[in-house]
Amino acid sequence: MSINPRDDASRGAPPERGASTNLSTILRRVHRSGPASRAELTRETGLNRSTISGLVGELVERGLVVEVEPRSTKQVGRPSPVVQASPQVLAVALVPEVDAVTIGLVSFDRQVIRRVRFETESIPTVREAVVIARALFQGMRDGLGPEYRIAGIGVAVPGLVRAVDGFVRWAPHLDWRDEPLGALLEEATGYRVFAANDANLGARAENLFGAAAEASNILYMNGGPSGIGGGIIVNGELVGGAEGYAGEFGHNRVAAPTDSEVTDGELEASVSQNRLLSVLGLRSASLDELEVALLASERPEVRAEVHRQLGVLSVGVRNMINILNPEKVVLGGFLGVLFDFETAYFLDLLEANTLAPSWESVTVVRAELGSDLLLVGAAELVFDGVVARAEL
Repeated sequence: MSINPRDDASRGAPPERGASTNLSTILRRVHRSGPASRAELTRETGLNRSTISGLVGELVERGLVVEVEPRSTKQVGRPSPVVQASPQVLAVALVPEVDAVTIGLVSFDRQVIRRVRFETESIPTVREAVVIARALFQGMRDGLGPEYRIAGIGVAVPGLVRAVDGFVRWAPHLDWRDEPLGALLEEATGYRVFAANDANLGARAENLFGAAAEASNILYMNGGPSGIGGGIIVNGELVGGAEGYAGEFGHNRVAAPTDSEVTDGELEASVSQNRLLSVLGLRSASLDELEVALLASERPEVRAEVHRQLGVLSVGVRNMINILNPEKVVLGGFLGVLFDFETAYFLDLLEANTLAPSWESVTVVRAELGSDLLLVGAAELVFDGVVARAEL
């Protein structure tokens, strides 16, 4: 396998600005929107055929795109070759949680080609998570053929993370505070590391490739073992806040706190994957396993817990709809599982408690990327750089 660790020599000098911009335009198009023929690229970009030919040839030479024969058509003459993002360019995606460390390999053409979820007996420390990730990554890397190239590592952190260097300021459910996750992972693997809040990455992934594609004003809420977070996209731009910490919906209050516990009134204190697992009699489960168990259960206490959690969730979602007036609300993680299980019940609660004009303009949907969501979002941190540079 070709190794591409972080070092100045491997990155090389940037290409000439005009050529680089056009190369990035083509690369962004086939990565985000899928394969396209040279003829389609010519029409969409406004560049002439010879320019497109030269740009595609350059990207093929750099190993970032491949050209394949199109499916048979009824057109007269030889059809234009189809340009697609190279499936041999990979990003490593890492998701640390309170009960597991998940790592995956995501290809530049947006396929999760491998995934391993390593369950832990206790909440992993930062250094334990790095050791686990390094071991899992080594096993995955050793199993790859020489044609594959790794562009970097993306991490979806369930908490507040400084985007510039992957420094975790606070991940409350992991009990990580002021931890140099990015630096430790780079040292352990030799690859460039990019990190961001997990729910923000989920919002962006759904906006690029999933249920909110083409939408410009989106409220995304994700629920996982580490709590509830989210992302806000306004006029097509992710709202990050001053240092990238925006979207901590789980810490919003939906009821007054009690004297004994200040967090009692927070959304994620009542809407909790752990509470759902408990009523199902499970210690830990992947998202897919959780959904299977929920659908298989006929116990009334399970449905009662689902209704209770959806009732509280509807308060939080209703507040955000009234504040933000989004066109799409996307529910991911176990929130999407709850929504699918009792869709009509949840929508009725929202409609009864949301301002009518805002309700009339919003659609509530489940995230489409499922258990791949955070892996795809984390990988996109890596691929953003590949597209911008038009090189590995």
